[in-house]
Amino acid sequence: MLRRRIDRLGLKLEGSPVARFVRQLQKELRSKGILKFQAVCYLTDEWGCPDREPIIGIPFYLADPKLASLEKRMNDLEDSRKIMMYLRHEAGHAFNYAYRLFETARWRDLFGPFRRPYREDYRPVPFSRRYVRHMEGWYAQKHPDEDFAETFAVWLTPGSRWRSRYRSWPAMRKLQYVDRTVRRLGAKEPIVDQGQTDLTVSQMKLTVQDFYRKTARHNRAVVKLALVGDMADIFRRPWGKEDGLIPASEMIERHRVELIDKIAYWTGVRRAVVRSLVEVMHRHSREKKLVGRRRRETAYMVELTAYGTALAMNYLTRGRFVLK
Repeated sequence: MLRRRIDRLGLKLEGSPVARFVRQLQKELRSKGILKFQAVCYLTDEWGCPDREPIIGIPFYLADPKLASLEKRMNDLEDSRKIMMYLRHEAGHAFNYAYRLFETARWRDLFGPFRRPYREDYRPVPFSRRYVRHMEGWYAQKHPDEDFAETFAVWLTPGSRWRSRYRSWPAMRKLQYVDRTVRRLGAKEPIVDQGQTDLTVSQMKLTVQDFYRKTARHNRAVVKLALVGDMADIFRRPWGKEDGLIPASEMIERHRVELIDKIAYWTGVRRAVVRSLVEVMHRHSREKKLVGRRRRETAYMVELTAYGTALAMNYLTRGRFVLK
């Protein structure tokens, strides 16, 4: 499979493992009174909506169990919860584009100018109550368009209890806007009823192997850390023979996904950067043969999470992990 071209894998959304999540999204939209907007989805290279097109792109690897298994080994495969989180978020973009809400004065007053430059290295204000919290990090602060998509996703999520959770927050005005807008437009035909795709699986000429090589180069962050003293303060080198010791790298690998999830969520640092940070920790602990007591594994992970969070906050506020 690694040597096969993606466009020749015969991948289709219909009947695939991810199709049930698309049906769940459509069911949620109908239950909220969104009757005409279709939330059409297609397979592509990553999550997203083409610019101002009301159509949702889903990563191709979710359409095939073998590709999903490969993605899990290479990166972090989305579980059911995350797939629905991303679908609701992208549905917010698509709904915005379908009814051209971003062109209205009220939308701009609440969320900001749609034409604001889109920056990958945005620096959010953690815990700001002007924005809802949905996806990892403080993603609503990235751009007005993301702010709306995150707000829509919170409003759409079953059991989110947004009226009580955000009652005293300035973000409540945005949620109320989404609620009123859906009531007004839910039964009306979209202004743009059929979106144009950008890259589809039928156009992906790369082999699976080349796709992952390209993705790795794109996501790899330059993480230069002097971890020698810090990691040795958390773990230690083995001193002779001692029972109950396990490699620190083994513990980190076991909790790798959770470490990335929590550090990215609470700091707002891009997931690709946090992943690189955790990979450096893992590699350093393996190279230095650091170990820890098996019965203290939970305590090690608590400390490592705090350590990683401190480094990530340095990166968020100063642009680097370690300050000179």
